[in-house]
Amino acid sequence: MRIFKKILLGVLLFLLIFAGYLFIGEPPPAKEITWGVNFSQKHTENLGLDWRETYLALLDDLGVRNIKLITHWDLIEPKEGDYNFEDLDWQIKTADEKGVKILLVIGMKSGRWPECHIPEWAKNLSKEEQQKSILKLIEKIVLRYRDSISIDTWQVENEPFFPFGECPWVDKNFLKKEIDLVKSLDAQTTTHPPHPPAPLARAPRPIVISDSGEGSLWVTAARFGDIVGTTMYKKVWFRQLGTYIYYPLPPTFYWRKAQLIEKIFNKKVIVTELQAEPWGPKLLYDSPLEEQEKTMNLERFQKNIEFAKKTGLDTFYLWGGEWIYWMKEKQNKPEIWQEAKKLFNRTDIYVSEG
Repeated sequence: MRIFKKILLGVLLFLLIFAGYLFIGEPPPAKEITWGVNFSQKHTENLGLDWRETYLALLDDLGVRNIKLITHWDLIEPKEGDYNFEDLDWQIKTADEKGVKILLVIGMKSGRWPECHIPEWAKNLSKEEQQKSILKLIEKIVLRYRDSISIDTWQVENEPFFPFGECPWVDKNFLKKEIDLVKSLDAQTTTHPPHPPAPLARAPRPIVISDSGEGSLWVTAARFGDIVGTTMYKKVWFRQLGTYIYYPLPPTFYWRKAQLIEKIFNKKVIVTELQAEPWGPKLLYDSPLEEQEKTMNLERFQKNIEFAKKTGLDTFYLWGGEWIYWMKEKQNKPEIWQEAKKLFNRTDIYVSEG
């Protein structure tokens, strides 16, 4: 019994020390910050916007040069074996022409509700049959775009270990198959004139594996990915409690975890979702503006940006560029759009004192 008590006390002491490590201290400011945005064609259309117009506005008016481009299985393969790449071709070609870097999200769970965008024809397939179709989809995408000059990074699935969304299964072994497939296909590239016609081997692009920023230590994501992607949300609707909550986590919470990942796995942590839109009890399309502004308005946006800067991390993709454009175009509220412009019209440089 005494031994058990000593072990329990030891565990509690360790947890207290670890909690202090995560919550105490001030991260050093990043010397240079890269800002980007997420973009989903489906989400943009659901907001009642012209997705091409919105995409161009993000690149040309807002000045975005780093974009996390979300693909959706049901848009690319609406019928089994019938692939439609016309829209994605246009998005990637436009990025190529404008010198924009793309983080391309691929797989079944790619982000935006319902998270897993399974076509109707595939919903009743067995798990094994679904996985075969997903691998075919990934192969088609990687082979089609591996020579694009704008593809900078792949993201395989979105928060694959986090139980959020309407998804039929979680399978770490299958995720490993997806990652291995992307790396093997991306390690080779075809070349076009005036380059030699023979294929040239090269190192595959890094792969991002994302996880919850508030509910994970990112260890599993670091084991699978070359880069860890994390979320960063501040005020959200907490369904389990039926109320809004404000995450009381300090900037150092993210910084300390990122330092552990770097020291243990030698891998970088980036923020692939920085909250820049509302998160309420209903989807945006069904939520009144008054309800939306409970979790996102100009003041909240400014606070989230300042919070991000204090974490010491150096790469952030805004989750909500489409909504910010919707506010400007459909609600005649351009304030957040104008504020966001400040991020993309210059590179923020911070030099620590001393």
